[in-house]
Amino acid sequence: MIADVLSDATARMQKAVEVAKDDFSSVRTGRANPQLFQKIMVSYYGTPTPLAQLASMQNPEARTLVVTPYDKSALKDIEQAIRDTPNLGANPTNDGNIIRVTLPELTEERRREFVKIVRGKAEDARVSVRNIRRKTKDDLDALKGDVGDDEVSRAEKELEQITKSHVDAIDDALKRKEAELLEV
Repeated sequence: MIADVLSDATARMQKAVEVAKDDFSSVRTGRANPQLFQKIMVSYYGTPTPLAQLASMQNPEARTLVVTPYDKSALKDIEQAIRDTPNLGANPTNDGNIIRVTLPELTEERRREFVKIVRGKAEDARVSVRNIRRKTKDDLDALKGDVGDDEVSRAEKELEQITKSHVDAIDDALKRKEAELLEV
């Protein structure tokens, strides 16, 4: 019973770490990266659809991304969605077949803003991990009548170690992303 509760908590915490890393990848650095555009939602026939499902993306140059829609009728909607996306500062142009997105050079001030955004995302991930810990601790406390108090206290110590390792993983990913953002 205790092992099941702890393994469930570990799996959910690992998912929180993966979500944080995924969120970090959506914050742009100096290079154009197709991952920046993965979460852009395009209004496709009135339905919000991820850009990755509507177009292929290539990266021919460091700051340029070429978006090739599968359906040419979605060209204007894709272009508008890219233009309206905050934190990109991108100015897409289309030639009737493809959309070229050139990302501007990042200024020092803009890099600092992105670092603040990434730190906020990291804090959200840490809070998520702590919420999972709190719920798991409540689940362990509920087991006290069925299993011994010593086993529950051992499981709580193990839960703290699991939580610490996942928070450390988020912090490591944050440090890497900050270094990447501040690199000129």
